[in-house]
Amino acid sequence: MENTNEQNKEMTAQESLSLITETLNNSRKEITRRSGKYFLFWGVLLTFFSLFIYILCKATGSDAWNNLWFALPAIGFPLERVLRGKEDPNGARNDISRIVGGIWGTFGIFACTVAAFTLIYTQVGTSLFGLISVLNGLTAEIVLLFGLAECVSGVALKNWIIKIAGFVTGIGGLSIHYLVLDGMEQLFIFTFAGLVLVATGLIVKSQYK
Repeated sequence: MENTNEQNKEMTAQESLSLITETLNNSRKEITRRSGKYFLFWGVLLTFFSLFIYILCKATGSDAWNNLWFALPAIGFPLERVLRGKEDPNGARNDISRIVGGIWGTFGIFACTVAAFTLIYTQVGTSLFGLISVLNGLTAEIVLLFGLAECVSGVALKNWIIKIAGFVTGIGGLSIHYLVLDGMEQLFIFTFAGLVLVATGLIVKSQYK
């Protein structure tokens, strides 16, 4: 009898573990499927902002238009809530969705903080060479943070497409930054990141039709 009870307990534990594993895997698949539209949304928004700001900077010869980047999260997050509300009215969340949300939330905080400190530093006063160096460094830092956030999201969701996209965005964007582009044209690095996001969203959506 004791052996039978122990076997039943063991089977119950194994079944519980299998159920938990299956539930987590299903959650990852569902979150990844839903993330496709968010990759598309932020990719289009990032591409639009980068091109719009580049056109303004080029037309006026002023870098001050870069301050419009602070409007991206101010516009993007409310619109994302509307998008999420329409397709997920119950607002169901679990640990995996919270982790992924936390990753991108942390990226947003770091990116805005770095940009704000850079803006303050440039306003305090520095040499022209120092100003150029600071702005160049800011582009590199943000694109690397962006790629890292995307790559870590791919790790959390166990999705190779998102992992690779993060690597391409971070390392590829950094390579383009230092080897190809200079001056205002560095804004095209964010256009590149936006297009990678759009491609990622399209691929993810095709994976989970």
